Amino acid sequence: MQMNTPPRSTIRLTRRGRVALVATGAVVAGAAVAVPLLTLETGGAPRPATLVIPEGWRAGQIYRAVDKALALPAGTTKKSVPRADLRLPNDAEGNPEGYLFPATYPLEKKTTPESLLRSMAGTADKKFNGAPVAAGAQRNALNVYQAVTIASIVQAEAATRADMGKVARVIFNRLERGMPLQMDSTINYALDRATLRTSADETRLDSPYNSYQRMGLPPTPIDSPGEDAMRAAVNPPPGDWLYFVTVKPGDTRFTASYEEHQRNVAEFNASRKVRPTPTR
Repeated sequence: MQMNTPPRSTIRLTRRGRVALVATGAVVAGAAVAVPLLTLETGGAPRPATLVIPEGWRAGQIYRAVDKALALPAGTTKKSVPRADLRLPNDAEGNPEGYLFPATYPLEKKTTPESLLRSMAGTADKKFNGAPVAAGAQRNALNVYQAVTIASIVQAEAATRADMGKVARVIFNRLERGMPLQMDSTINYALDRATLRTSADETRLDSPYNSYQRMGLPPTPIDSPGEDAMRAAVNPPPGDWLYFVTVKPGDTRFTASYEEHQRNVAEFNASRKVRPTPTR
């Protein structure tokens, strides 16, 4: 039986799997920091030897990290994308979001923004278009680009690696039932923010990335997913879950029952002494 989504003014899913009341809930998401490893040149002057791109970084964060690592003016790497020949899938329409694979990349004297981006996109191509991912996407009636998009949401929403498969199943279950995803991570992406308070007004944001107002997947991935998130996206465990909330660290609860979900949210709020705004 198809289940209807509860009133949007009442409960929402949030980034990193946390749930709060729309009118008052505050979600704080820690931003990862990539620290280049350093070697010493002759004379003792430090220079980056490698650049670490963490899982879950957006393209904009990666561009800025490359600029900094290569000591280039801000905006240089972003401007280099059109001439980097990244060989992205057609669905990407030239946007490398999701296809700059998180890994450790060597930095040499001859390294350029274009060469770094090509290395990242080439790594993504190998990881995503291999048999396990491609077959898993097909098994779930997806193309690879859609699977990467789901993986990017999983990467943003799952509180732990162990939760990734269940978060992916929630996404599939909501899509299959014609329910909006209602993921704050997509709104965060639209607003280009990592740490924010998502208000009721923001859930009405006019954006193709607003998964409260728009049905289906966002038009592009929202970050660079890692291998664990990709595996979860193409091979989620069976389950009927539609909601999840991290009540406390290490305690994320998944359920198909809206009433049970409300009780979990109440426990979440009580544990933090949050006074919810009455539902209208």
